[in-house]
Amino acid sequence: MTDHPPRSVLLASPRSFCAGVERAIEIVERLLDQRGGPVYVRKQIVHNLHVVRSLEARGAVFVEELSEVPFGATAVFSAHGVSPAVRAEARERSLDVLDATCPLVAKVHSEARRFADRGDTIVLVGHAGHEEVEGTLGEAPDRTVLVETVADVEALEITGPVSYLTQTTLAVDETAEVVEALRRKFPGLRGPGSDDICYATTNRQVAIREVAERSDLVLVVGSRNSSNSVRMVELAARTGTPAHLIDDASEIDPAWLDGVSAVGVSAGASAPPELVDEVVRALRELGAVSVSTHTTATETIAFTLPPAVRRAG
Repeated sequence: MTDHPPRSVLLASPRSFCAGVERAIEIVERLLDQRGGPVYVRKQIVHNLHVVRSLEARGAVFVEELSEVPFGATAVFSAHGVSPAVRAEARERSLDVLDATCPLVAKVHSEARRFADRGDTIVLVGHAGHEEVEGTLGEAPDRTVLVETVADVEALEITGPVSYLTQTTLAVDETAEVVEALRRKFPGLRGPGSDDICYATTNRQVAIREVAERSDLVLVVGSRNSSNSVRMVELAARTGTPAHLIDDASEIDPAWLDGVSAVGVSAGASAPPELVDEVVRALRELGAVSVSTHTTATETIAFTLPPAVRRAG
C-alpha cells in the first residue's frame, strides 16, 4: 500500500496540435495522396519526431537544404517559414513549391519587411539557430539584430528608429521582460500591431501553468527541438513543480511517480494528440485511477489550405 492518495491525471487544455501545425501536416498528406512519393520537405515539417516518421513512411523525404531536392521536383516549405533567399533558390531550381509556413509566422515576416521599408532597425527577440528565426532574419538581414535576453538588450547600440518583433513560440513572461527592457532603452520603440507570440503558444502556457500549480509532477509530450514544448516544461518548472519533456509514453520513468498524487499532462503544439492518449494509458497502468481535464481556453481557429491541394480536397 502507498501512503499517498490515489493518483490522478490532470490534462491541460488546450494541448497538442494547433491550427498551423494541422495545416502544414495536411498539406504534405494531401500532396502524397495526389502525387505519391517522393514529396520533398525542407527541414522538419513541424518539430515532432513521430510526425516526421509517419510522413516518411508515406513517401515524404525530409532534407536540410534545397540543394538536395532534384531539379523540378515537388517541395514543401515547413511551418516555420523560410527566408527570401530560400524562395529564390527554389525558383532557380524550378521546384514546384507548396508553402506550409504558418500564417502567424508569415505575419511576422510581413512585419519585418514593413519595418525595414520604413527605415527602422528591427530587434528580433528569439532563439539563435531556430528555423523560424533564421527565416525572419532573412527578410531584412542588414537591418535586423537578434536578442535572447535582457542582457543582450543592454548591450545594444542602435541609432535611429527601432522596432521589435518576436519569435512566435517564446515564453510569454520571459519575452515580456525582454520587451520591457527594450522599451526602457529605446523610448520610441515601435512594435507589431498585435502580439507575435501566437495564440496557441500563449494558450498552452496558460494551461500548463495552472495545471502545474495543481500537480506534483508535470509531463509535456513533445520533441526536444520543439521550442514551444521546451518553453512549457520550463514554465511548469518555474511554478516549483518537477517537469519532464517526453517524446512518448516509453520515456516515462516510473521513479518520477514516487510519492506523486497528481500528474499534470500536456503536449506541445506539434505533438499528435494520440501520443497524449498513450501517456494517459501508461499512467493508468502505473496506478492512476482518475483522469480529468482542466480547460483554460477553447480554440476554434482554422487556416485554409493552399489552392493546389484544396481543389483536390
